[in-house]
Amino acid sequence: MTNTEIRTAQVKVPNGDLQIDAYLAEPAQKGTFPAVIVIQEIFGVNIHIREVAEKFAKEGYVAIAPTLFQRTAPGFEGGYTPEDIQQGRGYKEQTTAEEILSDIKAAIAYLRTLPNVQGDAIGSIGFCFGGHVVYLAATLPDIKVTASFYGGGIPNSTPGGGEPTITRTPEIKGPIYAFFGLDDQGIPLEHTEQIEAELKKNQITHAIFRYPGAGHGFFCNHRASYNAEAAADAWKNVQELFQKNLQLQKV
Repeated sequence: MTNTEIRTAQVKVPNGDLQIDAYLAEPAQKGTFPAVIVIQEIFGVNIHIREVAEKFAKEGYVAIAPTLFQRTAPGFEGGYTPEDIQQGRGYKEQTTAEEILSDIKAAIAYLRTLPNVQGDAIGSIGFCFGGHVVYLAATLPDIKVTASFYGGGIPNSTPGGGEPTITRTPEIKGPIYAFFGLDDQGIPLEHTEQIEAELKKNQITHAIFRYPGAGHGFFCNHRASYNAEAAADAWKNVQELFQKNLQLQKV
């Protein structure tokens, strides 16, 4: 199913005393659908992330994109200028793995309150900073499948400090696909090789996609680094991954 009619809304996701702003996109017709949590780059839940959520909704998923900067910069939405990058990085540095995982758990709980969500069919996708975050979130038992796009720092860092995120690879519960551009100046090839080796060692169902001529942010058509060919192939692989593992309902 593609290009179904959708509806969108700005919603609040409760997490204790915190109310997390989130963007919800869902099929307009009746039924129950698998769900996808869309995780932002450092630029907040901006037009790119909203459009990704809408793409999923048109394919028959309920998609939610919670902001990760609610505690420090509620409402932040950046573009891709050097100033935006500097500002977004500053907010990213104020996040912690514990808080982020708490927020994603809250998003999962929120999805399960929706009558049109198949509660046991939830996946996640993330880009840039979000590509790192979804690798972390893949350790949650409720996340059944993960797509990580150009997640930097996985082998040598984790949000807020501590043991690198890659050390948590044995905790990953479901299949994970990771997408990288071979011209990405921010993610060394050895990092992608370390990730692949760790996934293999721990017998995690996975695939690593490396695109020649593609740089950081190649999936985003709002960035100068957009690579249409790589983006189209990556989207095809994401759809196959999610359809196989989330039992997409035909409507």
